[in-house]
Amino acid sequence: MFDIGFSELLVIGVVALVVIGPERLPKVARTVGHLLGRMQRYVNDVKTDISREMQLDELKKLQSQVVESARTLESSVRQELDAAKSSFEGVGQEAQSALAELQATAAPVEVARLDSLDDMGPSPVPGPGPASVEAAVSPTPEAVPSPSPRKIDQTSPVA
Repeated sequence: MFDIGFSELLVIGVVALVVIGPERLPKVARTVGHLLGRMQRYVNDVKTDISREMQLDELKKLQSQVVESARTLESSVRQELDAAKSSFEGVGQEAQSALAELQATAAPVEVARLDSLDDMGPSPVPGPGPASVEAAVSPTPEAVPSPSPRKIDQTSPVA
């Protein structure tokens, strides 16, 4: 704190002994010691308060940075989400228009196909139109009977 050497303390002690006297010197020394202790505690409290305030300011700055970065992250995520949503909506609209176009072109083709089948005459396979023609062309495995194995009766005599 102060740059006081041993020789300077000795001079202060001798002057205090002469001025104050040997009877009151211990009381004065004790009081000075208490005052110095209080002063040191007060200085330490002020130092800790200042360091706490500095830490609090740093934490507030850090908090504001975190909040700002969270806001920027949220806005970027919202922008990406909106962009993805609009692109999906665009794809959905394109798909719906393509489906409508396909349905519009498929309906005349079906009518023309049915008309061409009617022009061919009666179907050789009984049934209602093109479905029975497809069934006649490619039979299913259930439609073809499979031969069942015969059992040989070994109890009866063979002639």
